[in-house]
Amino acid sequence: MIFLELVLQNFGPYSGKQVINLNPKIDEENSHPIILLGGMNGGGKTTLMDAIRLALYGPRAQCSTRGNLSYSDFLNQCVNNKIDPVADTRIELLFEHIENDKPIKYRVVRSWTKNPKDGKDTLGILGDSDTWPDALVNIWDEYIENLLPLGISNLFLFDGEQVKELAEQETPPPVVVDAIRGLLGLELADRLAVDLDILVNRKLKEVGNSKDLANLEEIETRLTQQQEDYQTTEEKVETLKNQVEELEQKQQEAFDKFISEGGKIAAERNQLELQQNTKTAEIEQVRQSMCELAADVLPLALIPNLLNQAQTQGEKEFRHQQVQISKDLLLERDQRLLTWLNEVEISPIQVEKIQSFLIQDVDSLYAKTLQTEAPWLLADDETLSQLDNLIYHLQNSKLSAKEKLAILRNKEEEIHTLERQVQTAAAPEDYTKLRQALEAAQNQVVEAKANYETIRRRLVELETIIAKSKRELSDYTVENIKHKNSEHIITSAAKVQNTLKIFREKLTLRKLNKLEEEVKNCFLYLLHKSDLVHRITIDTKTFSLLLYDLNGKPVPKHRLSAGEKQLLAIAFLWGLAKVSGHRLPVAIDTPLGRLDSSHRSNLVERYFPSASHQVILLSTDTEIGKKEVETLRENEAIAREYLLKYDSSTRQTTIQPGYFW
Repeated sequence: MIFLELVLQNFGPYSGKQVINLNPKIDEENSHPIILLGGMNGGGKTTLMDAIRLALYGPRAQCSTRGNLSYSDFLNQCVNNKIDPVADTRIELLFEHIENDKPIKYRVVRSWTKNPKDGKDTLGILGDSDTWPDALVNIWDEYIENLLPLGISNLFLFDGEQVKELAEQETPPPVVVDAIRGLLGLELADRLAVDLDILVNRKLKEVGNSKDLANLEEIETRLTQQQEDYQTTEEKVETLKNQVEELEQKQQEAFDKFISEGGKIAAERNQLELQQNTKTAEIEQVRQSMCELAADVLPLALIPNLLNQAQTQGEKEFRHQQVQISKDLLLERDQRLLTWLNEVEISPIQVEKIQSFLIQDVDSLYAKTLQTEAPWLLADDETLSQLDNLIYHLQNSKLSAKEKLAILRNKEEEIHTLERQVQTAAAPEDYTKLRQALEAAQNQVVEAKANYETIRRRLVELETIIAKSKRELSDYTVENIKHKNSEHIITSAAKVQNTLKIFREKLTLRKLNKLEEEVKNCFLYLLHKSDLVHRITIDTKTFSLLLYDLNGKPVPKHRLSAGEKQLLAIAFLWGLAKVSGHRLPVAIDTPLGRLDSSHRSNLVERYFPSASHQVILLSTDTEIGKKEVETLRENEAIAREYLLKYDSSTRQTTIQPGYFW
């Protein structure tokens, strides 16, 4: 999996649309793993991490600033505070992964506005063919779990605070424990153990004596009542859920009526009238242009035949005039020739023959060009040229007039559409009624949702109470019922439980052994100090790390420096990521906060270029400073660099190419 592009629009401090190219490929042949983003504290680095999590997981995202906020409140919190409340807030994450041995790209798009409807965002998945595969949108949570499960996402998307917490605590924090359990696959064994307890309790009740049965029946009665309450509450939850859906349907109907009967158009009436006036002015402008055409040569388009006839006659007379001139010139030349022949010693008979030939030749040459009718147009060259220009200009004017007529028809149709919209707008009194009806429907939905949430919480409380009663029943039967007929069941159940326990232990040990080796190798590689730790073990219950030296003696964690503890925490996360078997990008926020120069150098030179095929680093200028960034550049580890430029006066952040240096 590779993140290719992150697009933020009005998200957090990022106003407008800003695009970050995350592709580690420099060109078709070369690829560098690190995408380096620099920014000062409070400048929006953590917001970028939250954007990636939010794009992938939506309401399930474990974002840093969410806390106990509902998803709707969290989305409102993420909207840029400088934009129009009706403007869209949008996150897009383009990534590529291998599916059926072929690379496939998906663009995950989440958009919402301030106070989003139903407290949700709009999810879209854009595929290679620029289409929205609805089926994938509907199963997106299951689909992303196959690519990057939420339970292990903190192994690949983590920050300096997470590393700090892991480094300082003796046992890993809950998020890391959950990731480890997800990797070890312990859920099935735990579920089997619970099912076995239920079976044992049922059998123990069947073979208990009267006193035991009385106590058991008291617990059973209480449990039955609790389960009945649970069922009643569950039915009430379902009823309220249906009621919420019905009210939401009525709300939608009120909204549709508000739209269809002109409520929205009435709210936008001024805008429509302004558009109508603008279109009317544009039509008047087109008509003025057509008047100018009519004042020029365009009226001559009514007599095209006369124009063509005049042009043809002019050309004919012009050709006749040219022929006549050339004939006169030839006659003058022939006369000079005859005069010369009379002067030389040529007999008169020969001169007469030559003269006869010349006369016949001229007559034969111009016989076909004799004009049968007398010229009547009598146009000169300049007049004929002006006539040609006029006809050419007339053709252009006709085309221009045709275009303007088409524009005029389109503008008139647009005005008719706007007039119809304005006419369908509701009257002020009707608009008020429609708006009040819509607000009333919305208030009913809010109230129904509040009731639904109250009953749903009661259902959760009953689940806890029932679980407690079941534990009491289990404890009572295990401690007090000692009947011979139950010994086989109890003994068998104990054996099975013991087998499950051994299975869990062996399964845990089998996978932890590989994890221990990976964590040790990663720690020694980062520490570059092979004599400090020879072996690392992981407790099978608490998953805490235990270190041993070359002599097999424990190395207390407090003997490690703060930098060594942080390197150990990073090695732990690195080893977990390797053991997971997922080839995924790694994103790290503020990774070097507590490291000294030597440990920082080891992390920069050894971990960042090797953590994954794609490593997104979010750093301040004091963490990855000038020396560190130059080292990464010299090692050709950085593909792209960005600077998160924060303006304290506007409290807005812009993304610029380059780094601090």
